[in-house]
Amino acid sequence: MANKRNYQKKLDSIIEKLSVDHVQQDSGGQQAPTLLLHSCCAPCSSYCMAYLREYFDITVFYYNPNITEDAEYRHRVEEEKRLIAAYNQQVENLAAGKAVTGKPQVTANSKKIRIIEGDYEPEKFVEIARGYEDCPEGGERCFRCFALRLRKTAELAKELKFDYFTTTLTISPLKNAEKLNEIGEQMAKEYGITWLPSDFKKKEGYKQSIELSHEFDLYRQDYCGCGYSKAERERQRLSQTD
Repeated sequence: MANKRNYQKKLDSIIEKLSVDHVQQDSGGQQAPTLLLHSCCAPCSSYCMAYLREYFDITVFYYNPNITEDAEYRHRVEEEKRLIAAYNQQVENLAAGKAVTGKPQVTANSKKIRIIEGDYEPEKFVEIARGYEDCPEGGERCFRCFALRLRKTAELAKELKFDYFTTTLTISPLKNAEKLNEIGEQMAKEYGITWLPSDFKKKEGYKQSIELSHEFDLYRQDYCGCGYSKAERERQRLSQTD
């Protein structure tokens, strides 16, 4: 069996090169590369944004048609916007010479973050999940869902001429980072946009996302958003109470 690729190591290598290139620039400076970051939710994106804003000019793309309840979708997207506003306030406060306390760390390299809210299209998820309704979470239905969301991200990245695109999904211990990166690389080839490899759960990324969720009092959910995942969580809860 072939060894799994270390996607965090690949990301470290890219960031190291970006850091060296930045140091070698004169005072005119090289603009940070642009990154379209697909986000599944505020808690998962909390660490990813704090980590990447030191090196990239980030625009978050919130596109999650897998969230099958409208109220749940609205709650999650508003939490994403609230977190981004809080992160941007940190950057503004530092630039104004004000003290910035708490987490995450903010430096002179930290950049403000923009957000694009994609269309809410739950019917698109229902369409790709048809015939895979009984797949366990983490199986083929999830892979099709990954592809749906990453294709839309790649399309937008190409349209708006971003340097890179990636997703926060690799931070979750329940998500297959190998598969996510394979799908991202496939979309990169199709659309001619550079995929930023990642396994954000590494370097205690998932642990830090939990800490940041507490810091900003973020709404955390215990299912991905689709009705199938929600039903599976409910079955698990019931089995634990038997």
